[in-house]
Amino acid sequence: MKVIQLSHWCYYDISVSLFIFSFSGETGDALHAWRNSLSDPNGILQSWDPTLINPCTWFHVTCNSDNSVTRVDLGNAGLQGPLIPELGVLRNLQFLELFNNNITGSIPAAIGNLTNLISLDLYLNKLSGDIPASLGNLKSLVFLRLNNNNLTGSIPTGVIQLILYGNLTIMNVANNSLAGTVHPTKSTRYAVTTIIQDPRAPK
Repeated sequence: MKVIQLSHWCYYDISVSLFIFSFSGETGDALHAWRNSLSDPNGILQSWDPTLINPCTWFHVTCNSDNSVTRVDLGNAGLQGPLIPELGVLRNLQFLELFNNNITGSIPAAIGNLTNLISLDLYLNKLSGDIPASLGNLKSLVFLRLNNNNLTGSIPTGVIQLILYGNLTIMNVANNSLAGTVHPTKSTRYAVTTIIQDPRAPK
């Protein structure tokens, strides 16, 4: 019997490779599950092939040097269908750009797991239901644009706290059916938050 000895560095390389493959597999599985839930009349998602080792080779997906997904850019893509909770595994995602599609259903609470998000652009869709309170977990968020949907309820306290204590610079929730108001701007020597609401919303 032939015995093969592996050096310490070889073990390290194998373990790191397995970790990257496992992590990429999880994110790739989540994105592919989302693709399967969507109608894609323009074939925008044709490159989202689950047989590839990770989603970093897919169009409209950007990764960092660790092969971790940091951007999904699908604005103006003609997509129809829901957001799904599985998207919550994309923990290094910084930009989720889905504006001007036909995204329906509610915003999953699992979006609040994406704590590295800088920009969440879901405007000009057909989203309904409440803004999930879990969005208050997105302390890195700078741009939150949910305008021109069918959202109801009130803006969660945790999201308002992002205005007061977080990095939020733009929050646009106009042209929904949200109740209540907040101050139109927050101005300190550190940041200014511009808040755009529908003036016709119920108070």
